[in-house]
Amino acid sequence: MSDKLIFDLAQEVEGSPNVFIRKDWINILDNQNQNYNNNQSVIDTSQLSNSNKYMSYREAYFSVPFLLTLGTSGAPSGSATFATEDLTPYFRPTSYPSAPGITSVPMSSDYAVGLKNWFGQIIHSFTVDYNGTTIVQQTPFINMWNSFKLMTSLSLDDINTQGATIGFFPDDADTWQWASPFTTGGAVTGAMFPYGQGVCNNSNLSAIAPVSGIYNTYSSGLGNSGLRRRQQLINFDLSGIPSVATLNSAGAVGAPVVVPEYSSYGSFMQSASNMNLLWKSYISNVRNQTAQQAGFLQISIVATIYLKHIHSFFNMCPLLKGVFMKMTMNLNNTTTSFSTASTYAAGNGGAVTSGSLWATSVASPLGGVNPTMIASASGSNGSQYLLPAYAVTAGTGATVGALNVVAAVAYRQINYKLNYTVGSVCNDSGLSSTGAQVGALSKSVYLYIPSYTFNPIFEQAYLSSPVKQIKYTDVYQYQVLTIPAGQTYNNLLTNGIANIKSVLILPYFSAGSTNVASFPVPVALGGGAGVTQSVSANSGFVAGLPVFQSPFDCAGTGPTSPMCWLSNFNVQISGQNAIYNTQKYNFEQFNNQLYGQNAVNGGMTDGLTSGLVDRQKFDMNYSYYYVNVERMLPVEMSVPKSVQVLGQNLSSKSIDLYCFIEYGMDVSIDALTGARV
Repeated sequence: MSDKLIFDLAQEVEGSPNVFIRKDWINILDNQNQNYNNNQSVIDTSQLSNSNKYMSYREAYFSVPFLLTLGTSGAPSGSATFATEDLTPYFRPTSYPSAPGITSVPMSSDYAVGLKNWFGQIIHSFTVDYNGTTIVQQTPFINMWNSFKLMTSLSLDDINTQGATIGFFPDDADTWQWASPFTTGGAVTGAMFPYGQGVCNNSNLSAIAPVSGIYNTYSSGLGNSGLRRRQQLINFDLSGIPSVATLNSAGAVGAPVVVPEYSSYGSFMQSASNMNLLWKSYISNVRNQTAQQAGFLQISIVATIYLKHIHSFFNMCPLLKGVFMKMTMNLNNTTTSFSTASTYAAGNGGAVTSGSLWATSVASPLGGVNPTMIASASGSNGSQYLLPAYAVTAGTGATVGALNVVAAVAYRQINYKLNYTVGSVCNDSGLSSTGAQVGALSKSVYLYIPSYTFNPIFEQAYLSSPVKQIKYTDVYQYQVLTIPAGQTYNNLLTNGIANIKSVLILPYFSAGSTNVASFPVPVALGGGAGVTQSVSANSGFVAGLPVFQSPFDCAGTGPTSPMCWLSNFNVQISGQNAIYNTQKYNFEQFNNQLYGQNAVNGGMTDGLTSGLVDRQKFDMNYSYYYVNVERMLPVEMSVPKSVQVLGQNLSSKSIDLYCFIEYGMDVSIDALTGARV
C-alpha cells in the first residue's frame, strides 16, 4: 500500500487552478439591539442576499457574547452565638482569610463557577424561515440532541483542535458522586455536604484516584477534567501570577516561585482595556463583599457556535447566492440561587470544621438546561473560597493568642446568585441593582459567514445544474415521564411521521411530584425545629426541578443520569420491531446499535474513525439508547409511520425518558437566485 502511495505522489503535478478568486468574511448583527431579556435572538440575512456573492453556510458561525455573574444576595447570616467577630465571613473573590488573624492572602475564586460542555447549550430551540417558509421547526431541548451528535461524531483530534473554540471538553464519566441533600444528623451540627445535591460531577481538583481500597471508586470526586478545562477557557485573570516550578536540594519539585520580571498577567498588557479590544474571554469585574456593598465575580465571554453544529441543514448547504433566511434562537438564560455555610467548633479559636454547598432555586424562563456549573466546595476545589471565612466570637473565658474562642458550635451562611445571560447586561434585577457591571466585550450576537467569488470558468460549471437539492434531517422531541424503578414501559410517541431516520432515548432521574420529600434542615444550615426543604428524594435535587437544571450535575449536556440502564428494550415502527431480538444487555446496545453511529466510515475502519463514547462511558454516564431505523424501500419513505418505545427500567431510581425522532427533509434551491424551487 505504501509503495502505491509513493508512486502516486511521484506523478503528482504541483499546483492546481484556483476555483475561487476571492474569499471574504462578512459579519452581520442580530435584530435585538443588545437586549436579550426576552430570551431570544433573531438574525435575518437580508444584507447577504443583496451582496451578489456566494455564501457558505456550512462554514458560518455565531459569535455570542455571554456575561456570567456570581454575586452575593443579601448580607451573611449566622448563629446568634456570635457576639463580636475578628473576621467577618464575607465573599472575597480576590483575597480570602486563610486562618484567624490573617485578613488577606493571594487566593481567588476563579475556579468557583464554569460552563457545561459546549457553548451551544445556550440554545434551547432553533428555527429557520426560508423566504417566509419554515424549513427548520422549533424543537425544545435541541441542545440535548446536538450534544449527542457531537459526542458521536467528533474525534479526539477534534477536541484538541476545536475544543477551545466551541467550548467542548466532555465531562469525565467516572468522576461523579452522589451527595445526600440533607440528613437528620445531630440537632445542632447536622451533616454537611460540600459537593452539592444529588448527582455531582463538579469536582475540579486535579488528583490521582487512590486504588488501595477494596472497592472500585474509579475517580469519583477526584476531578472532572472536562469542567476544569472549560473553566480555563473563560477564567483568564489579569491578576493571575505567572510562576515556575523549582527543584529543591533533594531534587523534588518545590513550591512555585513568582517570575521576578512579571508580577501578574496584566504586566504583559499595555493596559487592561486591551482585553476589551481583543474580545478575549476573561474575568472582567471582581469586587469583595463588605457590610456596605455586595461582592461580585463577573466573566465576560465571547463564544463561537457553528451553524453546522446547531442543525444538519447548514451542514448540507451548498454555496448559495441571494438567499434570505430568518434564524431564531430561543435562549437558556438562567439564574441559579444557592448558598454556602461553614460550621465552627467550640473552643478551638474558630476553626472551620465543615462546609456545605446547596442550591435553593433555578430560574429558567424556557424550562431548559442550566448551562452553568458550580464547582465543589470540598478541600482544594474551586468553590472552597465561597464558604464563609473563619470567624470567632467573644468567648466565656480563654482565648487563643489575640483571638477569642468560640463559646459554642456556630455557623455562618452566605447566599449567592449565579446569572448567565446572552449579551453584556446581567438580566437578574437583584444582582444588577447592587452594582453588577456591564460586560466588557461584545454586546450583540453576530453571524460570521464567508463569501466566495468564483473563477468564471468554475462558476459556469457549478451553475450547469443551478437547482441544488438539500437533503437534511429535522427532529421531534417527546417525553415519557416517571417510570418507577424496575417497571416496564410501553409508550406510543407518535401516530405518524414520514421518512423516519433514527430514534434516540436519553434517560434522566425523575423529578416528578411523587418523589418529593421534606428533609429536616440542620441548625448548622440555618434550620431548626420544623424547618424543612422540599427535595426530590429520587433525584436529590430541589423539588420540582429536573436534574438537567442542577448546577452540580452535567446531565443534559452530553451525559445522561448515571447508570440508567434499560433492558427488554425495543423500538417499534408501525408495530414492527426495529431490533430483531428484544435487547436485554448493555453490550448489545453499545455494540449493535450505538457504536459507529455518526462516526467516520461508521467505525468500520480501524485507524480512521471518530466518536467520543466508549463502552465505559456508556455504562457509567452516557447511556444513549439509539436505534437507526432508516433502512427501508424508497416507496416507504413518504408513508407516515407510528413510533413506540418499550422496555424495562433497571435503575434503582424512577427515570424520565427524553425521546428524539429524527426524520428526513429536503428542499430544492436555485443556487444563483436563492429562490426555492
